[in-house]
Amino acid sequence: MDSLFTVMADPEFSNWERAALWSVLGTAVLGLLYAVFLAAQMLRKDQGTEAMRKISEAIRIGANAYLVQQFKTMLLLIFVLTGLLYFTAGEQHIKIGRAAAFILGAGFSWLVGFVGMNLAVQGNVRVAAASRTSFAEALKIAYRTGTITGMLTDGLGLLGGTLIFMIYGEQAYEVLLGFGFGGTLLALFMRVGGGIYTKAADVGADLVGKLEKDIPEDDPRNAATIADNVGDNVGDCAGMAADIFESYEVTIVAAMILGWASFGHKGVIFPLLVRAIGVVSSIIGTYLVRTSEEARAAMKAIHMGYATSAVVSIVGFVVVGFYYLRFPAGEMLPGWISLGVDGLDMRPVWTTLVGIALAISINYLTDYFTAPEKNPVQFVARATQTGHATTIINGFAVGLESSVWSILVIALAIFGSFLIYQGTNPTYIAYGVAMCGIGMLTLTGNNISMDVFGPVADNANGIGEMAHLDKKARQTLADLDAVGNTTKAITKGIAIGSAVIAAVSLFNAYITDIARFTGQTYEAIVPLLSISEPMVFIGFLIGGSIPFLFSSMTIRAVGRAAFLIVQEVREQFKDKAIWEGTKKPDYARVVGICTSEAQRELIGPGLLAVLAPVIVGMLLHKEALGGFLAGIILSGQLLAVFMSNAGGAWDNAKKFIEDGHYGGKGSDAHKASITGDTVGDPLKDTAGPALNPLIKVMNMVSLLILPFVVAHQEGNLFVWLVVLASIAILAVVIYRSKQESPAVLKWQAAIDKASTV
Repeated sequence: MDSLFTVMADPEFSNWERAALWSVLGTAVLGLLYAVFLAAQMLRKDQGTEAMRKISEAIRIGANAYLVQQFKTMLLLIFVLTGLLYFTAGEQHIKIGRAAAFILGAGFSWLVGFVGMNLAVQGNVRVAAASRTSFAEALKIAYRTGTITGMLTDGLGLLGGTLIFMIYGEQAYEVLLGFGFGGTLLALFMRVGGGIYTKAADVGADLVGKLEKDIPEDDPRNAATIADNVGDNVGDCAGMAADIFESYEVTIVAAMILGWASFGHKGVIFPLLVRAIGVVSSIIGTYLVRTSEEARAAMKAIHMGYATSAVVSIVGFVVVGFYYLRFPAGEMLPGWISLGVDGLDMRPVWTTLVGIALAISINYLTDYFTAPEKNPVQFVARATQTGHATTIINGFAVGLESSVWSILVIALAIFGSFLIYQGTNPTYIAYGVAMCGIGMLTLTGNNISMDVFGPVADNANGIGEMAHLDKKARQTLADLDAVGNTTKAITKGIAIGSAVIAAVSLFNAYITDIARFTGQTYEAIVPLLSISEPMVFIGFLIGGSIPFLFSSMTIRAVGRAAFLIVQEVREQFKDKAIWEGTKKPDYARVVGICTSEAQRELIGPGLLAVLAPVIVGMLLHKEALGGFLAGIILSGQLLAVFMSNAGGAWDNAKKFIEDGHYGGKGSDAHKASITGDTVGDPLKDTAGPALNPLIKVMNMVSLLILPFVVAHQEGNLFVWLVVLASIAILAVVIYRSKQESPAVLKWQAAIDKASTV
């Protein structure tokens, strides 16, 4: 066993540290066992009537078919990248390790999404069944269904990072890059593909069903209803789970890289211990989430569970830090805080607590800008009384303002981490920021529980409407759906914030790597990346533009796919029997359209994320690549928060009106709110969330190609061939993103022909 686990045989590690690592590994397994326990508990619940089970089964089949097809689409690219990672690494065992870790990271990311989504579509029908008798029971089932995915994320992320460190020890850094890259790349694909699928179906269903036909959202006569419910799962369950999972991976990678460079093995083991404490605290906090039969108590119960987990985590961090973070007097940093105990440095603990404070702040900030009862959503809802245009204008205003406060909170957290390590080597400051990210994602189990709760409640609401449940059950499900909208918005804010902190940590790792590969000190490299340097500034401008191009590509894709859904639903409504409810629509046809269009649009944005850093690094060198990464982080964060919160505000303004305000359903205000919601859909559920993995993929690619960029700074024929090939591929990708699909052209030709007759 010791021959496999390098760390176990290393004399620098004490017996206590070896035991701690085994404990971390055991905690990861405990998190997975808790997920299995919750799954078994949920699967024993009542599934309701035969009609409810059939609807749920249709959603499950559609979601599985999409994810399997998506995996097949990505398989070739994963195979190619595995080969590249193998051949570009150094020593043989590192080559094997990095390639294997890439596959492991990608596999874990996909597994979290696939298994979590499957259990979510098992949970939705059980929530609908429970709604007939108890609001509290329905909420508990929905929340614990989400917790299954949360604990899978916690358990697999911690398991992978710990195993790699135990096997490779000091060289784990090289292998961890492969692990993090695998997770980020899969998350990008699942976010983009799932986002295109879900919003094409949602927009199509709303435009025809609500606006044109004035029928309820999940009316069984609407051919897009099943696809809409499938989309909730592949977008919000699978997509968000993979997204948070790769943030979880990337922050642990950055913390371990910078931890080794600053505190040695203590700097690596401490973040692993923090993550293990987070798993335990999430188990405690999520299991305690219970509510009364009053709908207004639901969010309070969820927040209470989150707060409980936070308190348990804080106590755990302080205790572990107090007993573990002891250093010989000669190794102490300037300005260390002794707490009256010689050799104790608690600064890694304080920066972790800054991360928890950041997560809670973003939680409440996002809630403020997207919750129906808060002023921003009320501001948007009031505008619906004066028309569609003012609804859009006010939603934009809310989204734009929210970006400012969000980035200020993140800046404050980074500044706090800097103050804690003020007067020390920049590497320690960078480690402090990385530990802030570790702290922020400590409550990953709670965050994903809240996120998956949203689509589970949404699906349950749809099942309730399509299965014609009684009025009391329908109100219970509508109340759960409204809570789910808020929890989804909150977790999007957490995901975006964690992406920025993770990217900043990776950016610091990038500087550390330049120093390592050039033989210079960290302090000597920092001035080379000054924004006053022309090449750095050029890279900064290019990097800042990429999130806009990426968002354009993904939003165009939603528009094209929604066009097809609208036409298909209109065509099916021409069948009198479908309209009268005596014949079932062809749900499978709409599911097929969404699947094929999402797959068609999947690879382009991924190639942009991988190839853009390659072109900048090879053509403009390492300094420009550093500026490029800074530009992506800044504009990506601002744009992601704007789109997510504007979309969330439009969505909940619509829900507010549907609750009976300003004329309620069917009123002019309601129609204006539907326009706002459909405009916001691709922003909040496709382009905005997909920017999170985009930022991290580009940072990971930059770290992976950096040795090659440094080694070929002068350029040669091979470099020029790589650059020209990458530019050619991107040119094709961008051109293709602007072209209509054959299916759209076919529909358009038929429309044009009919209009000229």
